[in-house]
Amino acid sequence: MRHFKTLSAYYDYIQLPRPEHPMLSVLSATGENFLPCPKESSPPITNDCYSISLKKIVKGNLNYGRTKYDFTNGALIFIAPRQVLQWDSSAVFEQKGFSINFHEDFLKGTELAKQIKKYGFFSYSANEALHLSPSEERQIESIVKNIKIEYHNNQDQFSKDIIISQLGTLLKYANRFYERQFLNRKELSNDLLEQFNQQLEEYFESGKLQEIGIPSIEQIAEKMSVSQRYLSDTLKKETGKTTTEHLQLYLIDEAKNILLKPNKSISEVAYELGFEYPQYFSRLFKKKEGLSPSEYREKYRMN
Repeated sequence: MRHFKTLSAYYDYIQLPRPEHPMLSVLSATGENFLPCPKESSPPITNDCYSISLKKIVKGNLNYGRTKYDFTNGALIFIAPRQVLQWDSSAVFEQKGFSINFHEDFLKGTELAKQIKKYGFFSYSANEALHLSPSEERQIESIVKNIKIEYHNNQDQFSKDIIISQLGTLLKYANRFYERQFLNRKELSNDLLEQFNQQLEEYFESGKLQEIGIPSIEQIAEKMSVSQRYLSDTLKKETGKTTTEHLQLYLIDEAKNILLKPNKSISEVAYELGFEYPQYFSRLFKKKEGLSPSEYREKYRMN
């Protein structure tokens, strides 16, 4: 797999004009113009850059893998450094919007260098993009316009600070709009929770729990065809609990049933549930239930 350490090397590879700044590029479509199209296909590649793009498809279809996505109303896509990129020639389209690409070192020594790592949407998949309303789109485009003006101006000692400040504002708005998207898609959130529990049930019934232990959130998300971060963020907004907490609750619920079997020791219950260390199981159970496994068993017997 090829990796590109600089923004210029990456742009040379995808056959776009070299950026005006060695660590920053701002491309946008205005009037009757369209965004420049990169090379028509590429095997998996990675680079050291962040990318923020607004996709508005005017003509043709945009394909990711075998799935088509509708970006006609505008969708923001975020890509973090070293994420794998790949595309093929099946997508032939005219595209409006913008694309901001900047090397991770562009943020070095700034507060945004720390803050940007907290935004989960840089780990979302293409189908989990932020779909903007017309008013939200205008707000984002006004910020990008300011960035573009500064990018094309004769840069001075203030330019970088101004651009980074505007990037920070853009990301804060994106975070707000994602909150809105999560709230407006409760049906999807409920469906994801049902799928999550179904995957756990199938995993338990398959016997894999005893063979290879507790499944990782990444494994479950992959089975559901969503990214790990998007799954966790969506469930957190809707239920107040992360995927890890839902997994723990499912394990505790299963533990309650097994604890009622008198021939099972606490250690055997822990191992049956995929815990490598019984002490960890006991601590988790007490944290969630307020009682140790043995105390829970005794209380149930007394009732």
